Amino acid sequence: MAGLITGLEPETVRAATARVREEIAEAARHAGRDPGEVELLAAVKYIPCEELGVLAEAGLTLLGENRAQELEAKATAHPTFRWHFIGQLQSRKVKQILPYAELIHSVASDSALRQLERHGTPETEVLVEVNVAGEDGKAGIAPAELGAFLERAPVRVGGLMTMPPFSERAEDSRRHFAALRELAAEHGLPRLSMGTSQDFAVAVEEGATIVRVGSRLYGA
Repeated sequence: MAGLITGLEPETVRAATARVREEIAEAARHAGRDPGEVELLAAVKYIPCEELGVLAEAGLTLLGENRAQELEAKATAHPTFRWHFIGQLQSRKVKQILPYAELIHSVASDSALRQLERHGTPETEVLVEVNVAGEDGKAGIAPAELGAFLERAPVRVGGLMTMPPFSERAEDSRRHFAALRELAAEHGLPRLSMGTSQDFAVAVEEGATIVRVGSRLYGA
């Protein structure tokens, strides 16, 4: 696959992870939050399976994969990590994902709900993806439709996830993160997956409980 990150050095990843954790802690303290409320998820879409041991050496424990087949392969080879599914969710892949992911971040269709009803268990927990910016062609439930969608969910919805419009300026994402936080509070949902390598500190200030960080951890 194009774009794979190989040759990871344990010391480089360890140092980068420490810097990211400190930025998370600083952002949390700035917002009057406990840094322990925020989980660091390492996004590993571009990390080959054979390189994942370096992440364990760096103290990373929670990994997120975007593709069902890669999740199955990586989680089977490295079962000591906790695994989340963070990619666009195809309903036909739900059955494949469920045995390996403790949390799916991207539920956003009724067809996915039907597959969760068919293959999920009482322990199944998901996040609903919300298109807070109203971007055409982008996955996610419209904010106005969230309440009805939650009522149709056959499994436990623990919170919400969003991907704001890409911007070089982290501050541009703040209003979208704040909107997601307000939606979650309105519906009594405690978990917020938001923020990536370029804007995770702003996400933490706005209430993120999970930040999905990739390139910042790998020196890419």
